[in-house]
Amino acid sequence: MILAVSIVTGFQESIRTKIASFDGHIQITKYDFNNSMELPPINRDSILEQKIRLHKGVKSISPFAYKGGIIKSSGVVQGCVFKGVDETYDWENFNPWLISGKIPVLNSNKKTNEIIISKLIAEKLQLGIDSSILMYFMQDPPRIRKFTISGIYESGFSDFDNKFVYGDIRHIQKLNSWKNNEIAGYEVILNNFDDMESITSWIFNEIDYDLKAMNINQRYPFIMDWLKLLDTNVYFILGLMIMISGIGMIATLLILILEKTKFIGTMMAMGATNKSIRKIFIYHSLHLSFRGLLLGNAIGLGISFIQYYFKIIPLDASTYYMNAIPINLNPIYIILLNIGVIAIIALMMLWPSRIISKITPVKALRHE
Repeated sequence: MILAVSIVTGFQESIRTKIASFDGHIQITKYDFNNSMELPPINRDSILEQKIRLHKGVKSISPFAYKGGIIKSSGVVQGCVFKGVDETYDWENFNPWLISGKIPVLNSNKKTNEIIISKLIAEKLQLGIDSSILMYFMQDPPRIRKFTISGIYESGFSDFDNKFVYGDIRHIQKLNSWKNNEIAGYEVILNNFDDMESITSWIFNEIDYDLKAMNINQRYPFIMDWLKLLDTNVYFILGLMIMISGIGMIATLLILILEKTKFIGTMMAMGATNKSIRKIFIYHSLHLSFRGLLLGNAIGLGISFIQYYFKIIPLDASTYYMNAIPINLNPIYIILLNIGVIAIIALMMLWPSRIISKITPVKALRHE
């Protein structure tokens, strides 16, 4: 049960974190019917930025912009989306996917030509750190820009690895003839995924009528619905395991009652009530359950820690969007799981313990 909860919640957390790392938990953009990656500009609003940044559930807010392009290197071309960010961009969530090189140095004084590309694109174009590339932007007239690769990332999420190239937002502003205070929108990173819906509603009420706020549940509904379906698997596994453990303890209690029939008769003859004798057997069964819980926790947590730190069980990244089984060791889940198992087993003990009330002292003392 510990492994089931840790793996499924770890998988959900990993997918959500990856999507938020590349696209933010919430995006604030122009309200229109444009479905392309290249969004119409909006003006930066320092008052709105500060208000959102001060919200206790918000970790960061930063401007962004997209621009479609084609990378050409050694006669090979690759389509991509240039994602422009500035010095306020939160790289903390992105850092785990950076496999070589470094994050571009972005500042407000000087535009940089450093970019980050994915390992997938780098291998297709045979590029490495410090390689120079030409990127063609399809517009009228077409524009060409030369960039230097400062870092290479790998998320395992092919939808992102095949697409995103990170660089300075001022390149997009200049290509689109935007002003310095014009951006495509804001990305908002949250401290807790569970607060996303409430914060999205709050932001929606704070922004102007011509803006919209959409979270990753709305932007990636199929992926999010798929992750929610995994909860059903967890509930099924937990229910099955509790049923098996409960049946095992019921059988154990019945065997104990059968073996101690003479003891039950002696206790009854000495004046013990059915209730007090039932308590003895239930407490003994729970004592056995506690021993099983200790052993189960040791094994379950031990395997989880080994997988968490050493990644000994790999996965096919092209299918599962990650290269190893993820583990999420949430202490609250572990504690609730143990309390729930003990409580359910204790309730399941009540029915077989009623057999004691049907035992008479005379028959019990004659029992062999």
